[in-house]
Amino acid sequence: MDNWTGLLPDFGIILVLLLGIRQFRTPRGARAGSFLAMLAILFAVILVLYRHPVNSPVLVALAVLAGSAVGWRVAMRVNMIQIPAMVAFQHGAGGVAAFLVSYVELTRNSVHLTGVAAVSGIIGLIIGAATFSGSMIAGGKLANKLKQAPSVLRSHNLILGLIVVCIAIISVVPFYSGFGNIIPVAIGLIVLSIVLGVVFSMRIGGADMPVLISFLNASAGLAASFCGVVIDSKLLTACGATVVASGSLLTIMMCRAMNRSLLNIFKGITPARPQAGAPVQSDAGQQKQVPAARTGDPFENAVELIRKARTIIFVPGYGMAIAQAQFQVVSLYNKLEGLGKSAKFAIHPVAGRMPGHMNVLLAEADLPYEKLCEMDAVNDEFKNTDLCIVVGACDVVNSAAITAEGTPIYGMQILLAHEAKSVIVFNMDTKPGYSGVENPLYRQDNVVLLLGNAAETLDKILKADLA
Repeated sequence: MDNWTGLLPDFGIILVLLLGIRQFRTPRGARAGSFLAMLAILFAVILVLYRHPVNSPVLVALAVLAGSAVGWRVAMRVNMIQIPAMVAFQHGAGGVAAFLVSYVELTRNSVHLTGVAAVSGIIGLIIGAATFSGSMIAGGKLANKLKQAPSVLRSHNLILGLIVVCIAIISVVPFYSGFGNIIPVAIGLIVLSIVLGVVFSMRIGGADMPVLISFLNASAGLAASFCGVVIDSKLLTACGATVVASGSLLTIMMCRAMNRSLLNIFKGITPARPQAGAPVQSDAGQQKQVPAARTGDPFENAVELIRKARTIIFVPGYGMAIAQAQFQVVSLYNKLEGLGKSAKFAIHPVAGRMPGHMNVLLAEADLPYEKLCEMDAVNDEFKNTDLCIVVGACDVVNSAAITAEGTPIYGMQILLAHEAKSVIVFNMDTKPGYSGVENPLYRQDNVVLLLGNAAETLDKILKADLA
């Protein structure tokens, strides 16, 4: 009974954390949820320090202050388009913390560790180091410091397999020869795991980045859970498991949205691409050749379409984030609503470079949350919609996903923008998206292309007479 009583603070902190996470369902609740989660983490730190007093409190306090100062500085300097890279960096920081804690516990207390704790320490070491390096690669891609397209080595799967086999062999050595020489074993595992994370993550890029981000989120939580076992902290184990569960569910959701299996993404399986220019196919199975784009001045055509439209659906994409055009998009939405038109936003689950990226950007511009519609809820409305306005999106509205068998996006669920009566596309150019597959939408006769910087083009639209 005393053991259960002693765990009451742990359960209380976990409950506060879960209540905070529950608030993340809406942008309005997310702020309160963030404060609740931070409060839970603060209480957790205080509880740990109370139960395990440190020998050098001044040194710990200085370390906490230094880390907090750096974190605050980075967070204040990061804009919304850099959020995905920062999230990847944070996952990497979690991985570093996990493998450092595992290393310290394995090397200083190996004689007294139980079998379960020793195994957990080894696993935490491996997963933490791999999460760190994988997150650094992901962060580099998202920050445009590394090539965003997948980088594939010759015999990539064989190399990955060999690294995993080497890690597995080295991991069991201490259990047969004893933990007296654990330091070189631990260092070897860290080095190999870092290489594993690099080789694993470098092959994932482009449209698969949201899957990688959510997977790294789960792996960071898994490493933390094993650390909790090593240091006998039920609180850390439970919190880490919560992150594993949420990250895993999010990863599954991302895969379903792309109609791809997690195994295929990780193995780098991408079908061969057919010739470009495949015709658009309707749901009835009938094909129609796509005529040339409408003639006349594109800007005037776009203004005229907006004037006539009564129902409008916006489709934002990563290009909107790059152009930082979310403020102009929401201003246009407000103007159209003021003119008595009905407007809403269709959000694809994998739009942007991380899950929820578009939601966050539009929330920053104060878009009402109820105007954000998930793909399944809005897709049936496109065919009855007067106008679809695409801002910086390509793959998520690429109708080749319906017809072009053998392409990387074939079978992927898309927003059915091509079914709208008219479409305006605000994109930098008509080049293929991250999938590398040409978009037949750009060649439809009911589509007006306004190419160039979306923010600048939208500014011109906002100044036009739309009544």
